Amino acid sequence: MKKSPRVTQTSSDIPGDPLNIALVGTEEDIIRAMTAAGWDPADSLTFRSSVRIVVDTVLRKPDDEAPVSNLYLFGRKEDLAFEKPVGGSPKERHHVRFWHMEKSYDDRPAWIGSAAYDIGVELSRTTGQVTHHISPNIDAERDLLVADVSKAVPAQVQWLDSFHQELRGRNGGGDPWQTDGRLAIVALPLTQPATSPIPKEV
Repeated sequence: MKKSPRVTQTSSDIPGDPLNIALVGTEEDIIRAMTAAGWDPADSLTFRSSVRIVVDTVLRKPDDEAPVSNLYLFGRKEDLAFEKPVGGSPKERHHVRFWHMEKSYDDRPAWIGSAAYDIGVELSRTTGQVTHHISPNIDAERDLLVADVSKAVPAQVQWLDSFHQELRGRNGGGDPWQTDGRLAIVALPLTQPATSPIPKEV
């Protein structure tokens, strides 16, 4: 984790949202824990879904699977994305993106992520894609996600202090952010393999 990048990148190689959380477990472990915690898988971003989220925002229609715009790490877009709706509009929501890391953590798959709270949305005139604006307090979103997952499954939480040396910055949309510099590392419980029923004696 210590050698991981600190900030994501946009498609234009501009610094994006900062990284602030890591999950340890398989993809199945993550999906199970996140859905149990009340976070929904987010749609892939397309032109159609971009228009839909803007329309839903104007009409204040809830969308539990509204798309997240793509950010990049390790030369690729996010591997997993989840969101937790707020109110009746996709304008405001909790969201997180995860990237699978090449190196494992305690001999288990590791995923590093960026959790942030969306406070506004607009349609880019240049790309036609949705652009969300985030709250500066990314630590609050990190802490909320840790709390949600810990309540849903028996997770073990560790903290990597001074993960961020730069405690303030701006993302690709120009939104300011600030952090205490810590990375939360959440080890999820192992998924239990399915067992075959014991045959009855005849």
